[in-house]
Amino acid sequence: MKLPLDTILAGDCVSLMNDLPAGSVDMVFADPPYNLRLGGELLRPDNSRVDGVDEDWDRFTDTEAYDRFTRDWLTAARRVLKDDGTLWVIGSYHNIFRVGAVLQDLGFWILNDIIWRKSNPMPNFKGTRFANAHETLIWCSKSPDARYTFNYEALKSLNDDVQMRSDWVLPLCTGHERLKTDGRKTHPTQKPEALLYRVLMTASRPGEVVLDPFFGTGTTGAMAKRLGRHFIGLERDEGYLAAAQARLDEIEPLSDPAALTYSSKRTEPRIPFGSVLERGLLRPGDLLYGGIRQRAQAKVRSDGTLIAAEHRGSIHKVGALVQGAPACNGWTFWHFRDGESYVPIDVLRQKIRAELH
Repeated sequence: MKLPLDTILAGDCVSLMNDLPAGSVDMVFADPPYNLRLGGELLRPDNSRVDGVDEDWDRFTDTEAYDRFTRDWLTAARRVLKDDGTLWVIGSYHNIFRVGAVLQDLGFWILNDIIWRKSNPMPNFKGTRFANAHETLIWCSKSPDARYTFNYEALKSLNDDVQMRSDWVLPLCTGHERLKTDGRKTHPTQKPEALLYRVLMTASRPGEVVLDPFFGTGTTGAMAKRLGRHFIGLERDEGYLAAAQARLDEIEPLSDPAALTYSSKRTEPRIPFGSVLERGLLRPGDLLYGGIRQRAQAKVRSDGTLIAAEHRGSIHKVGALVQGAPACNGWTFWHFRDGESYVPIDVLRQKIRAELH
């Protein structure tokens, strides 16, 4: 069967996933029913009604029925997911712990739990509990040995060159982003685009296929389309399906594929320091400088090693020894003279990499 790429399929998600080829999608993002079991209307202090989740799709007869439902859709998702793919599921305290238990029962390997801390949460109007200011995402692979995608450098770049943490502060879906029908929210739990942008940037690559079994108003598909990924959406509610399709029809695919690429140190070719000498970018006998005010000095030898006072060895070893440090990235520590300036030798490595592409 050919995958129905960039398409919303109507019907029950379990049946639809079971009709797809096994091991055919790169990522699953799921926002399943939360089984909230609300005990009545939620009112603001002025007695106005809060639009909560009281739709039929969030109603289950009991906890056992919800567990069976969870096991069924996760089993189907596991079958359709590639061996090196990952699955994401988001939930609240009502359901996420039960979902996590089923995930582990089915053999998924949990990589992280991520806290989505809402920068603009709804207050607890009754004042009887803490305001629910976060939801939890579970990120998992099919096994501990899976070679899953993690775009570490891309996420670090998104975060002002600081390592991305597992607590994400993002606003709720509001304003122009919130879909409405006849003045009311089209879907009560529409997720913000910023959340799906970060999820897709974390663990997928351009051209890969993301499956959303609870497609709703199509946030996953919208972000996939903007980021050059393919999507498959599954949705049984005709109203949500129509709203999602209209939303997707308005999105223009990115016209410049180059804008979707980003570097990864793990996939870049390894460049030994000796290559710098072979290409004549440095010569034996040249001096390198490092440390505070470039006070450390070392001489380049013809075999690609350095000599500094009593120290001999690689750019990394000598860099560590002159600092009295346990380790050192010699590419960023050592500099060469270029006129009146000191330039990191990593510039020479990047020049060689550019020649290899």
